[in-house]
Amino acid sequence: MSFIETLKREAHYLSGVMRMLKSVKSVDADGPHLIADELEMRVDKFSKNIAFLEDDKTLTYEDFEIYANRVAHWAVSEGCSVGDTVAIFVRNRAEYVALWFGLSKVGVIPALLNFQLTGAALAHCVNISDSKLAIFDSELAGQWDSAKADMPKDLKVFEAFGDETDYNSFDLAISEHVPNRPSRGIRKGLTAGQQCMKMFTSGTTGMPKAAKVTHVRAQNYLRGFAAGSKSKPTDRMMLVLPMYHATGGLCGVGAALSHGGAVIVRPKFSASKFWDEVSDYGATMFMYVGELCRFLLSSPPHPKERDHNLQWAIGNGLRPEVWPGFVSRFNIPHIIEFYGATEGNVSLINIDGKVGAVGRAPDYLRSKFNMDIIKYDVETAANLRGSDGFCIRTDNDEVGELIGEIRNDDPRFRFEGYQTKEATQKKILRDVFKKGDAWFRTGDLMSRDALGYYYFIDRVGDTYRWKAENVATGEVAAALSNFKGITQANVYGVAVDGYDGRAGMASIVSEGELDLVALKEHIESELPHYARPVFLRFSKETDTTSTFKFKKTNLVKAGFDPANISEPLYYADAASGTYKKITKASYKKILSGELRL
Repeated sequence: MSFIETLKREAHYLSGVMRMLKSVKSVDADGPHLIADELEMRVDKFSKNIAFLEDDKTLTYEDFEIYANRVAHWAVSEGCSVGDTVAIFVRNRAEYVALWFGLSKVGVIPALLNFQLTGAALAHCVNISDSKLAIFDSELAGQWDSAKADMPKDLKVFEAFGDETDYNSFDLAISEHVPNRPSRGIRKGLTAGQQCMKMFTSGTTGMPKAAKVTHVRAQNYLRGFAAGSKSKPTDRMMLVLPMYHATGGLCGVGAALSHGGAVIVRPKFSASKFWDEVSDYGATMFMYVGELCRFLLSSPPHPKERDHNLQWAIGNGLRPEVWPGFVSRFNIPHIIEFYGATEGNVSLINIDGKVGAVGRAPDYLRSKFNMDIIKYDVETAANLRGSDGFCIRTDNDEVGELIGEIRNDDPRFRFEGYQTKEATQKKILRDVFKKGDAWFRTGDLMSRDALGYYYFIDRVGDTYRWKAENVATGEVAAALSNFKGITQANVYGVAVDGYDGRAGMASIVSEGELDLVALKEHIESELPHYARPVFLRFSKETDTTSTFKFKKTNLVKAGFDPANISEPLYYADAASGTYKKITKASYKKILSGELRL
């Protein structure tokens, strides 16, 4: 690369970074400007603009706040005070942000529950959220009912967005309250460094954990991506990602609302409908996860796939093998790939479109970041240390675990942790480069090149990623083990050609032959769709260590290839909704993509 080209590259990179830093410069952890103030500021400036669209429903910024104000007054009328929590179990809707916005106006903390959960996992999230009240979507009534027996008996529950209900009617309740903006004095004394919401992550083991999200973090998400994409009041964000996630619910929403644009709310992603919806709604931006892009790229040609107004695609997980073809085929001028975790203190953003990179921290700006990559042994699942007892930094292009130094001098580098101290401590690595330091373990394997670009490689530990969700093997194994006849369930992820992440596979030991139809029904009732095992392997015994920990290396290596395994193998057939035996023929069809999972 010539000197002139290098200068142009650095100028482009720095202009993007400075634009984003300027946008969040006024966010002050010790100041009183909260997420409610942030959104009220946008309402005052863009009151008549459309804020949310869903099917035939439109909400202006004014409508959006009126709904939020009613929610705020309702919360107060129900006895909620500053610091209380209200659980929200609602699918993507035009009113979704208004729900938690309204609670935030009166200092109440919303707990945004994954609306794909059911049974024990849903009950667990409600229980650890320590909620005073709960709001659930009438369309999710079956899922709510499957979990209510394990929830607190004194929890007051409201059903929303339905005409008839056996619960308290949320729609009726808020309609009785005035639409006026509640006094800011209600939240007086709160600072932006304090918690504003709870979001749930599966973490690396066990049931989902409640991650604490501060007002600072939420405001940075809202402002940062709007600045990065240079969004305008005329922009419309296509949002097919779940709004309980930070990627969709804060980053995607913020990219539009921060500068007066609109959010197009869809209940879920549909590859067959995507380009029609993009065209019909006039979308100019959309939030992605890598799997979404892969699905679109593998879909048949669509007459509107290049005839659209999309200018920006923002998200994470766009793999190098998908990226060029995705941009070329669908004529998308700008990609912003980023990296971060809801609860983490490490963030990266690829503002200049380097294919495959999740972000950049060049040497001359390393002091402005808090991250490093240290050597990690995948086989032993341990961070390697030198003879001096400290961790070892990786060289350029060497894979290791990304970590972030926990510091209080900058709110970006704090680690607020989870609801429980035990879960928080598991994510902290101490005495990394000097005695007494503390670093956040991302659990992600990364590499860094000589120019400072970072590349995501894989997750560490037992967690695997499937359908853009983290799946904890312990949670899946626990659900399987509750099925009568199963004595052991060893769960792991296996790579499948043509798919991002790893598909769930379970090596099962049982007392006798199992009823696969009943097992499938049990799995569907106990686990969200992304956590349900795609493959089953029926074994006579499970290989364990001397301390009875499951060994997975050989199982992962064997995968689901019947040529490598003499034991019975099954796959979840999408067409029939049943588990079918894997034959040489069906194995080839899965690899070729003829048989979709």
